[in-house]
Amino acid sequence: MSDTGDLLHVVTNDDISPGRQAFGKAIVWASLALLAATALVQTLDRTGALPIGLSNWRPTLYAYVLFSICLCWSQVLIRGEQGKRVLFVLPAALFVISLVVFPLIFGMMIAFSNWNLSSPDGRQFNGLDNVRQMWSDPFYWNALGNMVWYLLAIIVEYAIAFGLALLLNAQIRARKFFRVAFLLPLMLSPVAVSWMVGKSMLEVRFGPIANLARFLGWEDPSFFSSPELARATIMVLDAWTYIPFMMIMILAGLQAIPKDVQEAARVDGASAWRGFWEVTFPLMLPVSITAILIRIIFKLKLADIIINLTSGGPGGATDSVTSFIYREYRDRSNVGYGTLLAMVYLVLIIIFMTILMKLADRWMRPKY
Repeated sequence: MSDTGDLLHVVTNDDISPGRQAFGKAIVWASLALLAATALVQTLDRTGALPIGLSNWRPTLYAYVLFSICLCWSQVLIRGEQGKRVLFVLPAALFVISLVVFPLIFGMMIAFSNWNLSSPDGRQFNGLDNVRQMWSDPFYWNALGNMVWYLLAIIVEYAIAFGLALLLNAQIRARKFFRVAFLLPLMLSPVAVSWMVGKSMLEVRFGPIANLARFLGWEDPSFFSSPELARATIMVLDAWTYIPFMMIMILAGLQAIPKDVQEAARVDGASAWRGFWEVTFPLMLPVSITAILIRIIFKLKLADIIINLTSGGPGGATDSVTSFIYREYRDRSNVGYGTLLAMVYLVLIIIFMTILMKLADRWMRPKY
């Protein structure tokens, strides 16, 4: 008996006529042209160049739904059985695109508009005015400068997390208890941390930490009085919340290192420090870089502790970009300018993280 293979999973080429293929391509291009024309007309209507009086963006949404249906249908018409396989992925991809691309386009339109919720005029296109305002806004650039300090603090956080992971990986008493105890800050919301620690324990008059500082000789233990001290306090609170996250990742990496490698280093006469620096740390480099990159992503979103504790003060000294954009929305109701700041910050994050990931890939690449 000859071996013909599993014919159930073999897709043969369908006999598709040229007319059917031409029809499939025609409905795709026609629906795409309709979508582009509808979006263009609505854009001109919104900018006032072609006032038609459309109240919302539903026509563009309906045109996109029609384009999606035609695109899926055309895959079957043009590719036959193989096109049916594409339908397992294509609808989901089109849905994701609608959730990403359309809000991004709408956000870009808002970013180049003057839209203050307290103004009766509504949203008005203002070209590059928001860009000029951002370029001359010292508070926004100050928030970007603060982000540099907040990101640099990750180096200290990583060192502390690595030390705690080494401690919890060693054979010490009550090791399981300390693992749970060190993870407790991670279980708390940053908002809860800001109120429980920042508003209560650091309170100048009755806070226990402030009273302890006063007992030790600090006459006026105000943790948010000066810009440098307030920024450092924010760093400490944020670090206390997220160091356990880095610690647990590093601890998992340490436990995955084969014991034979460390024992071989000790047999060869390596000291504890040399064994760590030349064996443990290089093996932990992929885990360390992953933990640092994830921590950077969390740090770039830092806002809740700042908003609850200082609202960016004193004088914007503790503002992160996210908290500054939030206050631009909440305090000034300036939707257009706030959206532009968010868009610029998103572009900066994409560039920054792309460079970091390329550097991380180069560092983790084996050297031969």
